[in-house]
Amino acid sequence: MSHAIEASLLTKNFGSFIAVDSISFAVEEGKVVGFIGANGAGKSTTIKMLCGLTKPTSGEAIVAGFDVAKHPEKVRENIGYMSQKFSLYSDLTVKENIEFYGGVYGLSNIELRDRFSWVMEVADLKGRENLLTRDLPLGWRQRLALGCAVLHRPKIVFLDEPTSGVDPVIRNKFWQLIGQLSGEGATIIVTTHHLEEAEFCENIIMMHLGKIVVNGSPEGIRRQFSNLPLFEIETAQPLNVFNLVELEPWITDAAIYGNNVHVYAEIEAPVSAIEGILKKNGIVDFQITKASPTLEDIFVKETRPKTGVPNV
Repeated sequence: MSHAIEASLLTKNFGSFIAVDSISFAVEEGKVVGFIGANGAGKSTTIKMLCGLTKPTSGEAIVAGFDVAKHPEKVRENIGYMSQKFSLYSDLTVKENIEFYGGVYGLSNIELRDRFSWVMEVADLKGRENLLTRDLPLGWRQRLALGCAVLHRPKIVFLDEPTSGVDPVIRNKFWQLIGQLSGEGATIIVTTHHLEEAEFCENIIMMHLGKIVVNGSPEGIRRQFSNLPLFEIETAQPLNVFNLVELEPWITDAAIYGNNVHVYAEIEAPVSAIEGILKKNGIVDFQITKASPTLEDIFVKETRPKTGVPNV
C-alpha cells in the first residue's frame, strides 16, 4: 500500500530540550493510527511538524507527497487539522463557523451547501445553526470542530487529543465518526492518552520522552509482548500487596488495577515466590494467575519509571 506519511529521524528541539527525538515511521493510506503517550511525550509536537505548523530541527517527513519543511503550505492544503482547543471561534454561531472554514478552504457555494448539511448531520446540530459556539455542550463543539476540519474532504486528518475532557459515551460517538471518515478513504492520525481508545486504531505508535517505544497493530503488539512474565494477583488488599511485592528486586514492575495487582516477576517459580512473600506477611486470601498483557500493561511496562509509586 502507498504511504500517506513517511518520517525519517524526525527531530524537534526547543533550545536544549529534545521534544521529539529522531523518530521514524510510516502510515499507510486509509489507516487509523493512534499516537499514544502521556502529556509531554512528544505527540502534539510530532503532529504539528507533520501538519507543517512547526519546522523540524532535523530529519525529514513527507505528508501527502510533500516535504513538511520545504512545502508546508502544500501539506496544509491536503490535510485537515483539529487542535486540542478545537480551533472554533466561540463568538461565532455554528453556521458562521462552518461558513468561515468553507471560505478558508476555498469551497464553492455548491460545495459549501453540501458540506454544511453533512456537518449539521454528523454533529447532531440540525436546528441549532444560530447558536453561539461557546454555548454548545462540549460534545457538540467537539463534533462541530471535526466537521469544520474536514469540510474540504482532506486526504489526511490530524486530530490532536480530540476526546480530552469528554465522557465515555461522547468519546465512543466521536470514534464512530472517525470510523466513518476512515471508511470514506481518509487517513486518520489521532493523539490520545486514553489507552482504551487504542483499540479503535489499526496501528498504534506509543511515545515516551520524545521517542517511539512501541509501534504496531493492537493485535501485533499483544503478540509481541505475549511472553512477558506478567502475573495477576487478585486480592482484597491491593495496596498492601503492592507495597510488599514492589520491594522485591526480581519484581521489575508492579501496578494496581482495581482489586488486582499486576506484577512482572523475573524469577524461576514466580508463583511460589509471590505466594511465599504474601503468606509470610499474613496475606492468605489471594489468587495468582499468569496474565496476558493488555495494551495498558505494555504501555506501563515500556514507559513507567521505577519510582515505587503505585499506578492506581
